[in-house]
Amino acid sequence: MVKLSEELKSTTYPGRGIVIGRSADNQYAVTAYFIMGRSENSRNRVFVEDGEGIRTQAFDPAKLEDPSLIIYAPVRVNHFYTVVTNGDQTDTIVDGMTNGKTFEESLRSRCFEPDAPHYTPRISGLMHVLTGNFDYQMSILKSANGDPSECRRYTFSYDNPKAGQGHFIHTYMGDGNPLPSYEGEPTEVDITGDIDEFTKSVWESLNEDNKVSLFVRYIDIATGKYETRIVNKNK
Repeated sequence: MVKLSEELKSTTYPGRGIVIGRSADNQYAVTAYFIMGRSENSRNRVFVEDGEGIRTQAFDPAKLEDPSLIIYAPVRVNHFYTVVTNGDQTDTIVDGMTNGKTFEESLRSRCFEPDAPHYTPRISGLMHVLTGNFDYQMSILKSANGDPSECRRYTFSYDNPKAGQGHFIHTYMGDGNPLPSYEGEPTEVDITGDIDEFTKSVWESLNEDNKVSLFVRYIDIATGKYETRIVNKNK
């Protein structure tokens, strides 16, 4: 297990990232989702609340160029499931599960993003909190080392996660052109502090130039009630 703050500081451009785990006091299911950007179009975004979830929105609508891969709902809630993703596959998962499919089955209809030459991976997380129990899954859909003719699909499941532990998956291994896709299993990381301490630690650990927005949610495992924090660089 590594310190999440150190892992975030280890690269200037992890891209978009999802963290899921259990709080150190054993009380909360924890998730964080952040976005970063190198282009003006990518940096021209904020998170806004949308029902029980959030959506991305242009900070300055006049500067919005191509909304297709940057405007979406990263977080949606469906009964006792919370879905967190880096694209419009949030809707694919919610719709699929509503129709009886599993998390993994729902994602079968999707693949990496069509943003050649990067072919950005689609990363997704599913949190299941019900009557004092918590488990989660994470997924990545990516190209074959930059070859778009093959889609590689990986799903990771975590039952009864331990207090103070979580997993972190992100889109890129670091900066580059083309951007190198994430490799390996989700990284095991520590989950520390209350919601405000955790939010502050994650936000301050992200690269100052490239970070755009951060969403954090703590869900009480016993009751299902939650608290949310949103941090936007654009104000």
